[in-house]
Amino acid sequence: MLGLLLLQVLASCLCLGHSEVVKTFKKQCTQFFYEKTPPGDTLRPTNAARICQRLTNKYHFATMYDKTLRIPVYSAYIYNPGNGERYESWFVEPQLIDKNYGKEMAEESSIHSANIGKNQAVDNDYSSAVMPVDRGHLCPSSHLHDQNSTWATFTLTNIVPQYSTLNQGAWREYEDTTMRNKANGCNTTYVITGAVPGKTNVTNGRVNIPSHIWSAACCLVGTNPTRAWGAIAKNERGNNQVTNLNLGRLETKLSQLYRGKDVTLFNNACPRQ
Repeated sequence: MLGLLLLQVLASCLCLGHSEVVKTFKKQCTQFFYEKTPPGDTLRPTNAARICQRLTNKYHFATMYDKTLRIPVYSAYIYNPGNGERYESWFVEPQLIDKNYGKEMAEESSIHSANIGKNQAVDNDYSSAVMPVDRGHLCPSSHLHDQNSTWATFTLTNIVPQYSTLNQGAWREYEDTTMRNKANGCNTTYVITGAVPGKTNVTNGRVNIPSHIWSAACCLVGTNPTRAWGAIAKNERGNNQVTNLNLGRLETKLSQLYRGKDVTLFNNACPRQ
């Protein structure tokens, strides 16, 4: 009996170490990347966290997170639009506080730790901002189908400060209309949406304001990638313009923004032209 008890305790300890802030996207959350291929290392920040976004014991999308700038670099998901309701609070990632915390995202109010904001944004970072920025989703709530998936997008690890004019204007038009039209006829559409770090921060200085917001998609008909597309917009006060372009041009533009380092978003089978 004592031996069985010791085995149960050991198993419990081992489970605590199986973090949903994972070491690589090549073994976990692979379903959100076409051909299980995440973007190249150019988009990996120095102080990175790879998050399998988990709610109700299920993965809903994947996020590369910058713990220094406290913004996501990108979120990857499969486009499957639905009509889920908004979540009326905001989640954080407990394992960015302590790897032994729970595997699922949790409401900030449920976590009692002085270190909650060390490696991630918290609600006050946005509520106290005096500039006209919204909480801009990288994986939009409207792009996932069921209610739990919709709620899972309301985590601050999926959010960047996005100027209101863009977030509520041309970028919303891209999310709601352009994506729907372009994905028409696709059996599966893989999406990666990201943010290029900028040179300014929100009012309290803790959270970076991206210079650009971008998105890329690869459309499969059956199992064949038949077309791909992208979009990019300057995230600056007053801008309300989104540039639509092919995947190759988007990767070239991002390579320029990342100081000439090559950016590859999808497996090479996705068309660049």
